[in-house]
Amino acid sequence: MKKKEFEDKMRSFEVFHGLKAYPNCWTILRLDGRSFSRLTEARFEKPFDTKFYELMLQTTERVLDETRGIYAYTESDEISILFPKDYSFFDREVEKLVSISASIASVNFSLAFGEPAIFDSRLLTIPQDADVADYFSWRQKDSARNCLNGWAYWLLRKEGKSSHAATKIIDKQGNEFKNELLFQRGINFNNLPLWQRRGVDVCYETYEKTGFNPKTGQSVQAIRKRKKINSELPMKDEYHKYIIELLKANTPE
Repeated sequence: MKKKEFEDKMRSFEVFHGLKAYPNCWTILRLDGRSFSRLTEARFEKPFDTKFYELMLQTTERVLDETRGIYAYTESDEISILFPKDYSFFDREVEKLVSISASIASVNFSLAFGEPAIFDSRLLTIPQDADVADYFSWRQKDSARNCLNGWAYWLLRKEGKSSHAATKIIDKQGNEFKNELLFQRGINFNNLPLWQRRGVDVCYETYEKTGFNPKTGQSVQAIRKRKKINSELPMKDEYHKYIIELLKANTPE
């Protein structure tokens, strides 16, 4: 068998080789920490730990930088990275995008944390702006749900309840029950830090920077981009509008 025929045969066994994200669609990568509940239980303060928050934020920034995304949102042990419709990194190959993003997150978190940590990654392609905004609103709702559940669960655990007993108490209970559980223990859910309830994003903003033109000897104004971390995100309809405006700003006219 000739070398070219042999290589083609071997490549034919690569099930997803050549699979690409749809063109002219927004692409989103969502990364999740694998078994992070077990990883973090004995190593971080519960339900929230600023050290873990900083590790996730650092990891989010690194994935955003390395994959050349335009927007990132993180909550709990999850990261979502948004790419523009004309995104061409690794020619939009799904295998590359998923494997590389998971590798970047895993390596960065592990090195900063000092212990092995693993992330998985999945890819979404969304054609409509409204659906992209719906996606991020959905993840923010998940952030609020995780925050309320986490506080309720860990307050019970710290009172001596077993994992099974704490889960049983809050299982299938509505938000009113969980809010009251917190309130009875002196905690108003609405007063908890916004980053715990709404998540945090990393995006880019433009700004003017004064430079010097050596040819003319004059000062000049240049437009530059810099990363911006927002730990006080709006919520519900306002967050939906916030994402729509972001998409408009990153859509070529």
